[in-house]
Order: sequence, then structure tokens, then C-alpha cells
Amino acid sequence: MYQPLLPCTAHAYGQNAHSSVTVMTLSRLPHNALALAAVCLTSLMFGLEISGVPTVLPTLETLLHADFRQMQWIMNAYTLACTTVLMATGALADRFGRKRIYAASIVLFAMTSLVCGYAHSAPVLIVSRFLQGMGGGAMLICQVAVLSHQFQAGRERSRAFAVWGIVTGIGLGFGPIVGGLIIAVANWQWVFLVHVLISIVALGLLFAGVQESRDPNAQHLDVPGVVTLSMSVFGLVYFITQAPVMGFASAGAIGVFGATVASVIAFIVVEMRSPRPMFDISVFRVRPFSGAMFGSMGMNFSYWPFMIYLPIYFQVGLGYSSVKTGLSLLAYTLPTLVIPPVAERLVLRFGAGRVIPLGLFTIGAGFMLMRFGVTTEHAGWLSMLPGCLLCGVGLGLTNTPVTNTATGSVSSNRAGMASGIDMSARMISLAINIALMGLILVEGVHAYLTRALPAFSQPALLRVLAEKIAAGGMSRIAQDSAELAVADPRGVIVHDALVHGFGLVMLYGMVGAWVLALLGVIVFGPGARACHHTDSTIDSVCRQSL
Repeated sequence: MYQPLLPCTAHAYGQNAHSSVTVMTLSRLPHNALALAAVCLTSLMFGLEISGVPTVLPTLETLLHADFRQMQWIMNAYTLACTTVLMATGALADRFGRKRIYAASIVLFAMTSLVCGYAHSAPVLIVSRFLQGMGGGAMLICQVAVLSHQFQAGRERSRAFAVWGIVTGIGLGFGPIVGGLIIAVANWQWVFLVHVLISIVALGLLFAGVQESRDPNAQHLDVPGVVTLSMSVFGLVYFITQAPVMGFASAGAIGVFGATVASVIAFIVVEMRSPRPMFDISVFRVRPFSGAMFGSMGMNFSYWPFMIYLPIYFQVGLGYSSVKTGLSLLAYTLPTLVIPPVAERLVLRFGAGRVIPLGLFTIGAGFMLMRFGVTTEHAGWLSMLPGCLLCGVGLGLTNTPVTNTATGSVSSNRAGMASGIDMSARMISLAINIALMGLILVEGVHAYLTRALPAFSQPALLRVLAEKIAAGGMSRIAQDSAELAVADPRGVIVHDALVHGFGLVMLYGMVGAWVLALLGVIVFGPGARACHHTDSTIDSVCRQSL
């Protein structure tokens, strides 16, 4: 989702000669270093929260007695909340001041992290995670706005975004091992409480270094757009997670689905009629921007949602400790830190229209290799290593061009809107695919159990057991079903069912990445190239109609 990356060319944010001189003077002021430090600290928190929490989910399942759907919502509450506030935060920051909204978002993130750390039940943690996600999403948008305002000269801007991307990559890359170490030496609460301490330092740096800025043209908050978009995403995720329990043909499930479709239609109508929409649909006429959005969604159809479930495989399927799981996950995350400079050079030589689909194809190939890795006779971290590394390489190739192309395809005064759409596409795709991958995992486990235990006397119980197995509750299966314990005393069937479910999830990730890579190739088209823009207009090169 989420590693913000630097613009690949200085002219992507072209300025006239007079403004360049002014900006170069501003960019050398000492307070810009403090502003960059504040942005990097909050970026580090956001990265750690994304990749560190999945490592502790199996622990939360045991200590908080959370079921599979609650574990999904512990992650999805965060991503849904991020999506809810992304575009609204951009509008509020433009109108009331980016520094002011940025400070408020850090305070909210710190307070809700404190509540998360002291949660004693899964429902309380889910609610507090939602509030924490609101703070995290607001911080993310404000980071882009602050960097874009304080570092406007080409070279200085590139350096600032580069540092930001590296720090975020560190948070994302080392989040799993940080989470594992916290579980090993302290307790799970500190996965959240550590953000309180970091937030205090970040606030001090923010007040010392960040300049206040706002958009004089910002007039209002697009409340109808925020409400209809939020209802659309929440409705779809709720349908995916709850329909298997309610029954897909039940009145409740049909009602939720109908309301979701109505919300999507309402959102499109509202945004098309709004004089200043938060989600400017017309920007999708720009081929590079639309191609970048397929890349943005592709990463979150595959790489990022699987980050939620991969620790379960390592800890439950392979029996690894939390620390060993974190170390094993480094192969999945660290390439995202070292590959972006390579991606930047490839974009300069071949163009984003080739590199973004290549990155998605590489992610898909990684999922294919991981699927082979889990089915080998002696599966382990070594059999998973090639696929994990290839997935990380693919993300590193995709993320940089996606961010640069999305923000570089529009005028500088609309870069915040473009960034908001990009982040919304990531968060929406992530929330939906966390739910979809969870559904596929449970259905895969359930299908295997049904085939392996045809004489099981309580078929309805098998679905409940499938959810427990998918959530990592292998140790309690014997307590939940004496019949299953007798039929599978050594746990071979249960283990194989989990592996089968993960194999289907990996197949889904592979197909999703490859389909979106193909769509990206089509949308970019043979004539698409990097966009140039001025302060007020989109370059005619970018106005290629779809």
C-alpha cells in the first residue's frame, strides 16, 4: 500500500524560472530538515503499523479469543478508516491549513494507539483500530502535502521524497521482525504503545519545522462524496466477510449487496455533478494516471493483503516462533526497500507504461513460486524464499512508478487530489482483498476438510472448524471437536487443509496481479509517456482519451 516514493524526474514538477529561484531559497532553510524529520517519523509509524501488526495476529487470536472474522476486522477496520478520511483530509488540509490538520492527525493517532494498547477484547480493539486508521490515513495525506509544499525545487524535492520513501520502506520492511521481537521480549500491547512515544517527538519536530500552507481555492468539503464512498467500501467488505455466515441468498446478504451497489452509483453521480469533487473522475481520461491506478490496485490485489495472512502460515503451518516468523518475512519486505532506485532508472529508460506492468507480472510470478513452495515435501522458509523475494522485487518495481506517475500526471495544485485518489485506490483494494483472501482461505480449508472427512457426522461444524484453522487456532481443534481429533489424531488432515487453503490464496494473488498487469499494458497504450505539467494546467501530452 503504501511506500511513498520520489518523483522520477525533476521536470515532472516543472516550475518557471522565477519560481524556481524562490523555491531553491526556501528549500535551503534549516527548518525544512526538521519538517522532513517529522514527516519521516510519522511515515515510520505508518509503515510499522501496516507490516508489524499482522505478525501479532496469531497472538491476538489466542489472548483475546478472537475468531477469524474478528482478526480480519482488526486489520480491515484500520484500512477502511484510512479510506474514509483520505480525501476528506486533503480537502480539510487545503482549507484550514496542512500543518494544523497534520498535527491533529498525529495527536489522534497517538491517542488511539494508546487505546489499542490497553484493549482487553477483540471488539474494543477493532473499534480503536478504526479510530487509529482515521489518524493514520490523515497523517499519510498530510505527509504528501507537507513535502510537496516545502520542497518544490526539482532536486531538493527528489531528495526529500527519496528520504521519505527509504524511511517508509524501513518501517514496512522491518515491521514484521519488530513485531516479533516485541512479542518475544515484552507483550503485544507495545506494538501499539510505541507509537505514543514516537508521536510526541514527531509533534515537536512538526511545530519547529513545518510551514503552514493552504489552498486559496478550497471552498468546501465534499460530504456526499465522503459518505457514499465510505458506504460503498464498507458495504462490500461487510458482504464478503458476513455473507458466508448469513447465506449469499439470504435477505440480509441481498440487502447489503443492493445497498452497496446503490452507494457506488450514488457516489459516481455525486462526483460527476459536484463543481469541485474530492474524487475528480475526469482525471481518469489521462492515460498515465489510469495506468498508474491499475498498478496501485494490482499491488493491493496481491502483495499487501497477503501480508496479513503470511504470518499465519509461518507460525501455524510451519510452527515458527514470532521472531523466526518476523525474520522469514524479511525476504518478503526487504526487496521493497532496495529495488526502488532500480525502478527509477528503468522508468527513465523505458517509461512507467512498461515498468508498472512488469512489476505486477513479477509479483504474480512470486505468488506462483510461493504456491510451489508450500506444496513441496519439506516446506519451510527456504522453499518460500524465491517466491517471497520475487514478490518484494515486484512491489519495489511497481510502487515508485505508480506514485510518480499518479502525481506527475496532473498540475501541481491538483497533486494532492491525485495522491488522494492513488491512496484511496490502494486502501479500497486492500480492504476488499483482505476480505476476499480470507474468504478464499476459509473456503479452501473447508473444501479440503469436506473431501477428507466424508463421514463426518456434523457437516455444519466443519465450516466453524475451517475458520478456526484459518485463524491459526490449530491447538484448540481437539477441544472443539472430539470427532475430528479421533479422525485426525496427528493433525495431518488439518495441516494439509491449511496448506490447501493457502495454495488457493496464492493462486488468487497470482491471477489478480497478472490480470491488472495486462489491463495496465492496455490502458497505458503504445503512445503513453511521462507527463509534464505546469502550475495550472495538465500538459496536452497527458490528455490522451481512453
